[in-house]
Amino acid sequence: MLAYLNHAAFGIFPYVALSTFLIGSLIRFDREQYSWRSGSSQMLRKRQLRWGSNLFHAGILFLFVGHFVGLLTPHWAYEPFIGAGAKQMLAIVAGGVAGAMCFVGLTMLIHRRLSDPRIRKTSSQMDIAILLLLWLQLVLGLFTIPYSLEHRDGSVMLALSEWAQRIVTFQGGAADMVAGVAWPYKLHIWLGLLIFFVFPFSRLVHIWSAPVGYVFRKPQVVRRRGAAAAARAK
Repeated sequence: MLAYLNHAAFGIFPYVALSTFLIGSLIRFDREQYSWRSGSSQMLRKRQLRWGSNLFHAGILFLFVGHFVGLLTPHWAYEPFIGAGAKQMLAIVAGGVAGAMCFVGLTMLIHRRLSDPRIRKTSSQMDIAILLLLWLQLVLGLFTIPYSLEHRDGSVMLALSEWAQRIVTFQGGAADMVAGVAWPYKLHIWLGLLIFFVFPFSRLVHIWSAPVGYVFRKPQVVRRRGAAAAARAK
């Protein structure tokens, strides 16, 4: 029974979650574009928003990139430059700092949303649920740090990376890679997959609309009205 549950949670559910994440986002963009927004509450109350939002977004972006690169980069690609143990220690330190930043920022945002009657009234159940789910995921991530310090050789990190790489490359036996890891890792992975699963049904879809092109935009020429009229007259 345990082997079956492990296979269902880490061998089958990843594909269900990722398929829902991609297909659901496309369907929502096609059918419900008016709901494709971040739902900002800045106009209702700016207090706590600047610090909370900046800490949360900076931390979560670093954690996402770190997890993405750390899990999906093959061991042979970085082995000549950094060993598995050193890479794990780097992940513990950098991830711990980013996780703490994100935790503080998200806690401020949750307190702001739940303590202000106006903001809570304009918040949907999914808005609150996704914030609490992210908060719990952050707590679990920070909770895995002591476990990681117990095996500084990087063996568990390699097992988790092998699981992720087998999932994205459609190789068999992915669930076996995490069968023996401690429960905080398993719950952290499963909650991460759950976040992908509920992604299309929440305000998280605004991530797809990140203004990446804004960084590479062409310079905008701004002139005073008199200068513009004089330029047209010439």
